Amino acid sequence: MKKLLFTAAAAASLIPAAAMAQDDAGTSTRRIEPYVGVLGGVHNFDSETGKEGIPPVGYKGRMVEGVAGVNYNVAGPLVVGVEGGASKGVSGDIDWEYNAAGRVGVKAGKDSLIFGKVGYKWVNFDALGPDSRDYHGTTYGAGVELSPADMGGSAQSSNIRLRVQADTMGNFRSIRPMAGVVAKF
Repeated sequence: MKKLLFTAAAAASLIPAAAMAQDDAGTSTRRIEPYVGVLGGVHNFDSETGKEGIPPVGYKGRMVEGVAGVNYNVAGPLVVGVEGGASKGVSGDIDWEYNAAGRVGVKAGKDSLIFGKVGYKWVNFDALGPDSRDYHGTTYGAGVELSPADMGGSAQSSNIRLRVQADTMGNFRSIRPMAGVVAKF
């Protein structure tokens, strides 16, 4: 776990220098694209006891999440990246969540992205009291980021994307659909 966090922190420390990088042709096309975003949605845990350590009660809650990450344009439409997120429960049984994940995606259209991700998530449940322990496990999911340029806009590209994604935790012990906006810079 510490290795994953250390690797994510090391990669994030390279963002300022790498964001200035240009391709060999000298154009302004960047291979490194940092981004931030805000998402909202729900997280529903099932009521089965699992080996992942998730409580055997069907907890759920509405969430607001902030994400930050960096994408690297490998070659052609292939994109890899890292992302971190922190979520706050606004209603229901969940107090907060935080996560770190790696992403792999394929660019579609002018500026949209279809992606999959895998990482690790920590969850604290409000329903278990103020000093309850954190539950944690592997998280994975998929989603799409839609650019206004691909949704009928006149622009050739856009720094804003509408993101829709669904994640799960452990051995499909939860479902977490989220939607929001991300902006690359």
